[in-house]
Amino acid sequence: MQDKLALEGAPRQNYQMKSEATKTSRRISNDNLTIVVPVLNEEKGVGAVIDDIYQNGYQNVLVVDGYSSDKTVQAANQKGAAVITQHGRGKSGAIKTALEHVSTPYLLVMDGDYTYDAADIHRFLNHARDYDEIVGARHATHISRLHRLGNRGITWIFNVLFGTTLSDVCSGMYLLKSKSCNHLTLQTKGFSIEVEILAQMSTQGRVTEVPINYRKRIGDAKLTTWKAGTDIVKTIIALARIYNPVFLFSVVTASAALPGLAILVWVFLLWAVGGEHVFHSSWLLAALMLLLLASQAFIIGTVALLLKRSELRIERLVRTEIETNRS
Repeated sequence: MQDKLALEGAPRQNYQMKSEATKTSRRISNDNLTIVVPVLNEEKGVGAVIDDIYQNGYQNVLVVDGYSSDKTVQAANQKGAAVITQHGRGKSGAIKTALEHVSTPYLLVMDGDYTYDAADIHRFLNHARDYDEIVGARHATHISRLHRLGNRGITWIFNVLFGTTLSDVCSGMYLLKSKSCNHLTLQTKGFSIEVEILAQMSTQGRVTEVPINYRKRIGDAKLTTWKAGTDIVKTIIALARIYNPVFLFSVVTASAALPGLAILVWVFLLWAVGGEHVFHSSWLLAALMLLLLASQAFIIGTVALLLKRSELRIERLVRTEIETNRS
């Protein structure tokens, strides 16, 4: 009886061992990853960030300085990190500069204010082979209510216009596949760079997210909430016009349903109260025309989104086939 149980259990045990081995082999090694840390006047936090990265077993650290006026560069040099000076303005310029210098197959961007936890990097590495970008979805403990509300609104707009299901498109911690970055055309400035990269990756490749911790920052905040939020929303709409124009214009046109319904309700209420002598047939016709326009726009937008997703699936299959043949 024991032999029979042993025989029955052996394949299951072997399967579990193979699954664990497969999972481990799929994870990219730490040497294949460069941690990119964009900084501007982060003297107080950059040293702690670099220590955190080293303590978690990652040695390839690239600090990109945006012409700090304090001792940020000296603090990074003292920790033994490679430091370069960016070209261009803002965080966008820092990321563009980093992409020109990274030589490893993967890079991970994280801010230099200690808000992001290097202990979470392994979560990205477990899935890096299968995706062009992996976004760190932040736990909102140390995010203000205003920032949290704005982030949700921005994420919702992005998901609607690009057909994604992400939960934190403004996260400053994300992993990129280096060869996928060769196809990027970056034009935005400042903190909109995250959504620009994500927009292009979501339309040209595969994206996903993993949960990450989010700590209280060290040093002074540089982000102006309303200005940054407005700039990001403008960037998302502009990017949707470039990468998914039919769906964007369909969504805008479909909004005609709102005034159409309002007019229809108004006409009905007047008719219900005053009878046929206050029935506005012309307004009823206008409402029906708006609703018809909105319904057609909705259908066109749905078809456009389905075609876009089909195109992405075909591109991914072709890309996978090419990479398989090369290997």
